[in-house]
Amino acid sequence: MQPRPRALVPLRADVLIRVDWIAGVMVGALVLSLHGWLAALYALPAGIILFMGGANIVYASLSFTLAARTRGGVVPYLRVVASANMVWAVVCLSLAIIWFGEASALGVAQLIGEALFVGGLGVLEWQAAAGSPAVQPPAA
Repeated sequence: MQPRPRALVPLRADVLIRVDWIAGVMVGALVLSLHGWLAALYALPAGIILFMGGANIVYASLSFTLAARTRGGVVPYLRVVASANMVWAVVCLSLAIIWFGEASALGVAQLIGEALFVGGLGVLEWQAAAGSPAVQPPAA
């Protein structure tokens, strides 16, 4: 049996959930603060920008709650968080497709970039929840 490949940078579930909530609250606060400017820059309706910022804040609240309950590197309900990230990635990609003809290139790129970030984070969280060696620290 061949050993599984190790990640270049080993990640733990407790680290992932903290990255998740910090990114969510920072992006949410920034988007809500700059929604008018971002709406013009991205050529998207302000309502969509406000929805995305609000969703990030609500999500960050969930992530923070779970991060605060983390004990010994174990994050409760991590698969729920991972699933939420993957759903949000689909939402972002859907918005990029729906608004492709009207949004600016930067707006579409931002939607795709957010989908890649949160989708990738969701995959890593799912692997961490499953105890995958690809996201766990190497054994001593």
